[in-house]
Amino acid sequence: MATNPYEVEHNIEAPEHPPHRRRPDMSSFTSHLRQISSDPPTAGSHHRQHAGPTPVDVAALFRLLQDQFATLAMDAPTDENRDFLGSLTQVLEEDIDSPPDTITGVSQEYLDCLDRVPRKQFKQDDSCPICAERFLDDPYPLVVELSCHGKHRFDLECVGPWLQSKGTCPMCRKSLTEKKKVEIPKDDEEEDDVDGLYG
Repeated sequence: MATNPYEVEHNIEAPEHPPHRRRPDMSSFTSHLRQISSDPPTAGSHHRQHAGPTPVDVAALFRLLQDQFATLAMDAPTDENRDFLGSLTQVLEEDIDSPPDTITGVSQEYLDCLDRVPRKQFKQDDSCPICAERFLDDPYPLVVELSCHGKHRFDLECVGPWLQSKGTCPMCRKSLTEKKKVEIPKDDEEEDDVDGLYG
């Protein structure tokens, strides 16, 4: 029986021997985030409308994320992947030791609007820096490209929790929460209209 929601929805038979997946299980993280987040609640969710997260809540959120990254690091396929996951857990450890009183991450709406990378743009050895799975090994990859200068690509399932809790690119740490400043050019014609002829 198919367990992937995409396969169920599209009536696709699951393979007899599914490939090994090193994706983190973020169900506890997602549940805790929904309880303490300021994002609008979804139907049927319990949400504290007028209370913000406490530092203890935020530290617990970071701990849940850190635990999943540490689990992935234990059986990392390469030293590079293990070191990268170690750097992420170290950053989270620092935040757990002195937790902020707000969650500085991005909203679910932001995640939904991230640029998706089409399958045909992947090279054979392109992989997610977090789970180290090759993108092309997944028959339906959901890969996003972050707007940082490095054009870093991740499986959305892997990078989403980091972005929701930290709001930075996991690789270069560039903040993704800052809005782009659009400079409106000053119109010289407005100054030239001394007599008010142009309305």
